[in-house]
Formats: sequence, structure tokens, C-alpha cells
Amino acid sequence: QVHLVESGGGLVESGGSLNISCAASGSIFGINAVGWFRQTPGQGRVKVARDSAGTPEYADSVRGRFTVSRDNDKNVVHLQMNSLKVEDTAVYYCFVEGYYNDSGRLNSFGYWGQGAQVTVSS
Repeated sequence: QVHLVESGGGLVESGGSLNISCAASGSIFGINAVGWFRQTPGQGRVKVARDSAGTPEYADSVRGRFTVSRDNDKNVVHLQMNSLKVEDTAVYYCFVEGYYNDSGRLNSFGYWGQGAQVTVSS
């Protein structure tokens, strides 16, 4: 079994910084990839970043401002958001993919975080 908890986000003024984390627990063997998405009311989830095998990719809208990182020992992934803009306001979700130990067998998993609100004021 795998449990994923997302934390962080909040309210910040334009130009400020926030961090969101997703922590996976359980019989985790390893995290392969993590995607970060954001969603505004009435819109679908839009990918803003992805990290697979240590090679991060960013959407044009956040490149140079957002950074993905991970702590493999603790199975925690982070999204550091700097120079935030009002248009970054959204609910942010992580999607974590990896493998877990299921009674001696490796099974893959993919879970969404529960979402973290980010609000940037002008």
C-alpha cells in the first residue's frame, strides 16, 4: 500500500515564493517520476513540470521560476515556486509514479496528491 500526502502552498504577494511537497509512505521501493499540475476553476489540470529520472521539464509559463526536486531517501518530492505571479493562482497537484513492495513482489503505482491551494495577490 502507498499513501501520498501533499502539503504546502498558501497565500503570497506577487514576487514571493512558496513550496509544495508530496510525501509518499508505505513499502516504497522507489519513485520513478513526478508530475506537477495546476487547475483553476472551470479548467482542466495543466502540467507545469515533470521530473523523470532526474531530468526535469517545465512549461514555458513557469520555466526559470519553478524548480522540482526530490529526496529519494525520504520519498518526498518538492515544487519550489519563485517570482510568483497572480496568474500562478491555482490548485496544484502532484502525480507520483513508482514501485512498491507488495509481499515480495514489485508493483507499480501512480497516485495524485490531494491538492494544495496557491493564491498570489497583486
